[in-house]
Amino acid sequence: MNTDPIMALCDQVRETTYAIHQFHGNGYLEKVYENALVHRLRKAGLDVKPQHQLIIYEEDGTAIGEYVADLFIVNELIIELKACKTMTCEHSAQLLHYLKGSGKEHGLLINFGSYKFQIKKFAKNRQPQTVLKISKHNPRPIFAFLNRSRWSLFSSKIIYRYAFNAVNQLY
Repeated sequence: MNTDPIMALCDQVRETTYAIHQFHGNGYLEKVYENALVHRLRKAGLDVKPQHQLIIYEEDGTAIGEYVADLFIVNELIIELKACKTMTCEHSAQLLHYLKGSGKEHGLLINFGSYKFQIKKFAKNRQPQTVLKISKHNPRPIFAFLNRSRWSLFSSKIIYRYAFNAVNQLY
């Protein structure tokens, strides 16, 4: 799927959740915010499935279980809602595992419980992406590989030699 429509969808959900947070504030149970978000997104014409069951797959494609996503929008975006004081790394890990197990690529973690609006977007890529940045002023390459949920940056002498030779061929 092209990333532009999913980013527009995420922006629309973000704006809607922010409006809900401004209107209702914090202090309600998660279900109240879920119902408000479902109502407003359906009113905007989106296909929203609350408490939607997603199947978790093993590495070889075998179905090994299921979980219930708080919201599943346009069959692409998983939304995990929270109503707690602050988001923790366990909440992020929960959504990342949901993305990995279900095979979906995009998810939003939204917390309505804090006085401050909190939202995080997660995107899972099936294959590592390599980014190479080289300029005439700084020919040393920086490689960035997407490894699970973190970017790990490294530059080694062997990779540097190969990239430097490639740059010299370009100029």
